Amino acid sequence: MKYQFESTKDLLKFLNENLLSTVEAAELLGISKSRIGHMVRDGKLTPAKDQPKVFLKESVLERKAEQEELRKKYRPYDELE
Repeated sequence: MKYQFESTKDLLKFLNENLLSTVEAAELLGISKSRIGHMVRDGKLTPAKDQPKVFLKESVLERKAEQEELRKKYRPYDELE
């Protein structure tokens, strides 16, 4: 995906709305910060910046959808609650 911005203000607004810290990504995915580290190491989630780790919200939301499908497949008993 290619992004273009009319001004620095537009770029900063986009970054503020679309970048997540490790803590924010972990909260959105419902997992621990250390699990985020494992996912990065295993190539399941790619940070937009390594130090400090920052993630594009779109990537985290894609991973969340994948996780939900995997949970349905491998933990069907969770849906009974």
